Amino acid sequence: MDGTVLVADDDRTIRTVLTQALTRAGCRVHATSSLTTLMRWVGEGKGDLVISDVIMPDGNGLEMLPAIREQRPALPVIIISAQNTIMTAIQATEADAYDYLPKPFDLPDLMKRAARALERKRVTAKPSPPDTPSGEGGDLPLVGRTPAMQELYRLVARVMNTDLSVMITGESGTGKSLIARAIHDFSDRRNLPFVTATPSDLSAMEGPATILSRARGGSILFDEVSDLDDDAQARIVRMLDSLTDDAPRILATSQQDLMAKMEAGNFRQDLYYRLCGVTVNVPSLRERVEDIPLLTEHFLRKSERDGAPTRQFSKEALEMIRAYSWPGNVRQLENSVRRLIVTAAQDDIGRAEVEMVLGNQPEIEPLMGGGDADKLSASVALHLRRYFDLHGGVLPPPGLYQRILREVETPLIEIALDATGGNQAKCADLLGINRNTLRKKVTDLDIRVTRRRKLM
Repeated sequence: MDGTVLVADDDRTIRTVLTQALTRAGCRVHATSSLTTLMRWVGEGKGDLVISDVIMPDGNGLEMLPAIREQRPALPVIIISAQNTIMTAIQATEADAYDYLPKPFDLPDLMKRAARALERKRVTAKPSPPDTPSGEGGDLPLVGRTPAMQELYRLVARVMNTDLSVMITGESGTGKSLIARAIHDFSDRRNLPFVTATPSDLSAMEGPATILSRARGGSILFDEVSDLDDDAQARIVRMLDSLTDDAPRILATSQQDLMAKMEAGNFRQDLYYRLCGVTVNVPSLRERVEDIPLLTEHFLRKSERDGAPTRQFSKEALEMIRAYSWPGNVRQLENSVRRLIVTAAQDDIGRAEVEMVLGNQPEIEPLMGGGDADKLSASVALHLRRYFDLHGGVLPPPGLYQRILREVETPLIEIALDATGGNQAKCADLLGINRNTLRKKVTDLDIRVTRRRKLM
């Protein structure tokens, strides 16, 4: 890696670590805790890359991007921020940031992005960013610092101003309709209508024409499109085929696997391909456990703004909330938090009160679909039945028990290690096994362990 990097962050630890890592990689580094100093360096022509925090003592890093772009259009800027909301990713994209990473960030990942930025120089500038819509997304529970949510934010920011249709998939309660609304509200269509097409809208022959007249070039959302009957699907296809150049943006959501439904003959193939220009998958709460405390705090503060009493969770209560499987995802979490705010006798909500509301932990729910056949045990049983059937009435080779355990055990340990950043002590605690047992299994199963360093 070759070039000069300007680092702006008010956290001395981050400045030190980035300076050391970039210097070892062959870069020259100028680090500061001041945006004023950073802008002076930019004005003097210094630097081939900027890495900047957002919230600084003397200003906002995002607000500096237009000035940097005006002075140095080809200078790439990587934004790092602890403000882990969808708005940060969108604002960074609109302000023409080269890249955006949330804090805590993965240092090797940041180094790879910095290397790519130094190799590639932008030659054109984008139009001025549009005004932020009213509300600024403050009421949207689209917050999260996990990699899954940050990737979702980046994808939304990339597709929001295109004309491609967007299919938003995910379990019930994950916030699919909120993502659809965010795509509209932060796009260049935000001053035009956002229309949600209901089954009753599509029940009449003239329904699609009515929907189009209401949308007037804005956005149309077909919510849970997988539930629509054949007639409604046919009407949507005819509507989409009639669209002109000033057509509205088409969005759809589904908690079912549309590909599987299409292959089974239960969903029109022509409609599937018309709706799936870009597919955006919203992760379940189980896939972003680290965001649960952040969401819980968000709902506490939201209720407080709405006039509810001020509450806070004890450490034990928060741990119990974090450990729950949340089959109803974010919607269930919000409802539970609101119920606890109302029913709690004290300002501090304890473990006993959480236990009373949550009851017994439910079984692991399916990732998509919602049927009993999609639960983990049922999926394993289905796999095993197919395995036996493939042998045509002849028994499989001996040693089946250990082979099946190995197939389940290996991905479980790999995913647990990845979730804990390769920390074997934390992984063993997460799995509930002895550390020496974990080490033996890592060796026996030939699992590669990669330690990742995360910075606040």
